[in-house]
Amino acid sequence: MAEIIKDKDRQQIRQLFRELDQPVKMVMFTQKTECDSCAVTRRLVEELGALSDKLQVEVHDFVKDEDVAKQYRVDKIPAVVLLGDKDYGVRFYGVPSGYEFATLLEDIVDVSKRDPGLSSEVMSMLEKVDKPVHMQAMVSPTCPYCPQAVRTAHKFAMASEHITGDMVDVTEYPHLAVKYNVQGVPNTIINEDFNIVGGQAELAFAQKILEAIGK
Repeated sequence: MAEIIKDKDRQQIRQLFRELDQPVKMVMFTQKTECDSCAVTRRLVEELGALSDKLQVEVHDFVKDEDVAKQYRVDKIPAVVLLGDKDYGVRFYGVPSGYEFATLLEDIVDVSKRDPGLSSEVMSMLEKVDKPVHMQAMVSPTCPYCPQAVRTAHKFAMASEHITGDMVDVTEYPHLAVKYNVQGVPNTIINEDFNIVGGQAELAFAQKILEAIGK
């Protein structure tokens, strides 16, 4: 079976992964009879895991390992959870391919550094978050503007214990696009009732989050 990551890309990724500081665990959820996207996602994270001794891969069966899925609040597959010293709330639902592959690589570096790389102004705003916030960045792999929204959701999740940030591929979960009336991507749903359209600045996302929790 052909490898997903090409030779030339593998060299560049190894170079990038030299920046990794602390260990990162990629927890992937699939099922016994794998859907195509589950198989691709599993192979992708396994290939990535082989490119650095700082990366660890853990694969679970969504049905058989139901307790583990509940522990990480994973409710659909394929799913990838990035862990550092703790669970930062960084989630990928769907194959992190296309433009989102770079997002996955950048997230791995952030988690390894234990630093979301946000401005002091945005960090100050996120310190006011004292209620659960669920950010779902609705994307498609061919959208060049989507990584900005996903990266913001994941950085915010790293910055605040109250925030969970999901990448959600609407081509994989079209029912969610219908549920949230997503007409275009990126569209980030915040706590079900609020949303922010486009790859806007981190400050705009922080303001919307505070609005969503009544602050």
